[in-house]
Amino acid sequence: MTVLVTGASGFLGSAVARRLLAAGYAVRVLVREKSPRTNLEELDVEVAIGDLRDTISLEHALAGCKALFHVAADYRLWVPDERAMLSINVDGTRALMLAALDAGVERVVYTSSVAALGLRKDGPADEETPVSLDSVVGTYKKSKFLAEQEVMRLVRERGLPAVIVNPSTPIGPRDIKPTPTGRMILDAANGRIPAYVDTGLNVVHVDDAAEGHILAYNSGKVGEKYILGGENMALAEILTEVARICGRKPPTIKLPHGALVPVAVVAETWGRIFGGEPMVTLDSIRMSRKRMFFSSDKARNALGYTSRPARHALRDAVEYFRSSSLCP
Repeated sequence: MTVLVTGASGFLGSAVARRLLAAGYAVRVLVREKSPRTNLEELDVEVAIGDLRDTISLEHALAGCKALFHVAADYRLWVPDERAMLSINVDGTRALMLAALDAGVERVVYTSSVAALGLRKDGPADEETPVSLDSVVGTYKKSKFLAEQEVMRLVRERGLPAVIVNPSTPIGPRDIKPTPTGRMILDAANGRIPAYVDTGLNVVHVDDAAEGHILAYNSGKVGEKYILGGENMALAEILTEVARICGRKPPTIKLPHGALVPVAVVAETWGRIFGGEPMVTLDSIRMSRKRMFFSSDKARNALGYTSRPARHALRDAVEYFRSSSLCP
């Protein structure tokens, strides 16, 4: 049986493709013509050239496929023009789901994100934590919220056979870009993060999140959401563990969130003028005011999902960056 995987040249998508191959599926991958192929070099996959904004290429890529894993997304925490991200993450997702319906795809696993979910002040959030568009901070989170709503609408109105997974913060090997989180780990490994703020993330090994996709494909219920997370960690704990792995001293300076606002203003202005993604943005400061902690109990109970300790994900990420000569 042939399955189509979008985003397979990227971080999480390549992990999903590897897991599908290991399970014996024939894998076709949708990649843009100029996308790097490093993560695909050792994989026995069929490559389909296309773009989420090109409907004809989606039709060709889906031809003969019984299943679709839509992992691709524009994952940046800052963009100079939000329309470009919304076009890929929202409009592109809608176009792909409609193409899947027309192609008669029997099963869809849509990779959303915990970015599309609500947060709690008194403990980890779950799939039922209330959320609204007004409460979502940043273009990326808004785009994932809107894309998830589109998928759910098509499930209700058109019978789209989709299961939704919400990975938390994947960390591990093959983060070639790297992602915003991977860049944080890389900067910490290189000693470029001298201070921190009081925030937190749910850290999951990228290969565990990939395995969760397969479990959702096999056992998930259409129209249901499943958080694929790992361990809730304060940012200080994450940076301390990376420092331990690298034999460095962890940062000890704790900054108030407001102290970073002038830095973010300058960084965003620089990014708009000269290009590139700022290391600190106003949206990232707003997001960091809450600890982004989540529970994967639903996935554990319903799918048999498991995750390894976060230190293993951090270790594997550092080892990958070392093998790529990006950190000592």
